[in-house]
Amino acid sequence: MTYCAALKLDDGIVFGADTRTNAGVDNVACFRKLHRWIEPGERVIVLLTAGNLSVTQSVVTLLEEQVSSGRREGRDNLLDAPNMFHAARLVGSALRSVRDVDGPSLEASHAPFAASFLLGGQIRGEPPRLFNVYAEGNFIEAGPDTPFFQIGEHKYGKPILDRVARPSMSLPDAAKLLLLSFDSTLRSNLSVGMPLDILLYRTDSLRVSLERRIDRDDAYFQELSRSWSASLREAFARIAGLDPGDPVSV
Repeated sequence: MTYCAALKLDDGIVFGADTRTNAGVDNVACFRKLHRWIEPGERVIVLLTAGNLSVTQSVVTLLEEQVSSGRREGRDNLLDAPNMFHAARLVGSALRSVRDVDGPSLEASHAPFAASFLLGGQIRGEPPRLFNVYAEGNFIEAGPDTPFFQIGEHKYGKPILDRVARPSMSLPDAAKLLLLSFDSTLRSNLSVGMPLDILLYRTDSLRVSLERRIDRDDAYFQELSRSWSASLREAFARIAGLDPGDPVSV
């Protein structure tokens, strides 16, 4: 399985994805799930993928082919999309094209056509935008009331995002929050695994601010995990316990 998340802030967007893919407990592999298309000064477009690996790889490959051929032939592609909404439509269209080809075979073998994507970034002339693209190819956009999206195994990493995520957060704080969300997921779900890919984009920079792969021995991530565990234990100890009161007769 996988876990991907992205937070849209006033200051920019933070993206994160794990790299574990497994088809059973004895068939575990590592594949990149964070993809990007960049023209410095013009656009930064980032795509996170979750679901059936063959489906998501096919969608990414189709998008790459559209860029290669579309720029020569003047056809729609991510590097020529006029805005991020149009870019999201291109991802949805690519996903439907893959479904048309591979969907019947998957259904015949009782394998689900499972794929979801987070698409975010900025194209010059409009503010940064973030979309959640569903398996059917339709999508929704993040806003002030819902500044983050998650796909894949999201349940363990969601509580801290629900409590802390705010559009007014700084990029460094949002990156810290995202990594804590991954730390919680890694502790509770074996289908999500390291290394992690993290990308930070600052509003109106039209270039990547930071891109980093975090391995298991990463010093910052280890200290973050240790400090968070210690802080949780300290906070728990400071809260008064539940007083059982006088025994109740039944």
